[in-house]
Amino acid sequence: MTGQQAEKLGYLGLGMMGFPMAHRLLNAGYDVAVWNRSAGKAAALVEAGATLEAHPGEVAAATSILFICVTDASAVEEVVFGRDGLAAVPGAGKLVVDFSSIHPDAARDIAARLKAANGMGWIDAPVSGGTKGAEEGTLAVMAGGEAADIERVRPYVLAMARKLTHMGPTGAGQTTKLCNQVIVGCAMAVLAEATRLAVNAGIDAGRLPEALTGGFADSIPLQLFVPRMVQGIHSPPFGHIATMLKDLDTVADVARSTSSPVPMATLAGQLFRLAKSLRGADADALEIYKLSASHIG
Repeated sequence: MTGQQAEKLGYLGLGMMGFPMAHRLLNAGYDVAVWNRSAGKAAALVEAGATLEAHPGEVAAATSILFICVTDASAVEEVVFGRDGLAAVPGAGKLVVDFSSIHPDAARDIAARLKAANGMGWIDAPVSGGTKGAEEGTLAVMAGGEAADIERVRPYVLAMARKLTHMGPTGAGQTTKLCNQVIVGCAMAVLAEATRLAVNAGIDAGRLPEALTGGFADSIPLQLFVPRMVQGIHSPPFGHIATMLKDLDTVADVARSTSSPVPMATLAGQLFRLAKSLRGADADALEIYKLSASHIG
């Protein structure tokens, strides 16, 4: 265990992001209990020293800080309020850090209901950086909640991420992630367009990242996304089409409620909706590039 004051940690949800993040906690020497709907995914973590629990409530009973990373708000709801969920055990003094990307209203609602049920605290802390960032510990985490709670979890979060920024009260982290997804979703669509233009005009699109390095068009998405588009690298997926579409649909909902014009994000959302119908919900989000091909194969 790292340091005498280290708390017992729990991690719920061992998917594309959760597995490498939990593994980093173990590598940092922390005592970690884990749970996943499909228990088999935890085998490698158990070999690395994690304790596998049978349900979320057992993780909550055995730990003081719990991290969640699941697909959507309904999955968070099930982990927290479902049978043998977090709400079923005494929660005073315990904190939940939710890395999932959900609607800000859902985050505020779940946090308030859990606090009323058993006194457990809540931090909404969605992440950006993809599976590569999760594996390398370079994620950016944007958090909403009480300042003291965020400082309490900071050393543990920074074992999994490069940066943790407190953005405001509960829900602020989720709103910040939506701003992130506006930029990333539109970047994917724009980079797909630029890459297709290069291919159709007869230049080597694979050299775009090199050619544009250091210029105003340079960016992490340019360097990461374009080579995958050009080379058709979609496994493992950078992220699923359904996930990006979910986030952009949430952007549209929050934009309506706040009278915020989001024409670019709305168009990107429609392109991802088309990509979902043609490539499938679980296809790599970067397959949006294939929408502009002369044929869809």
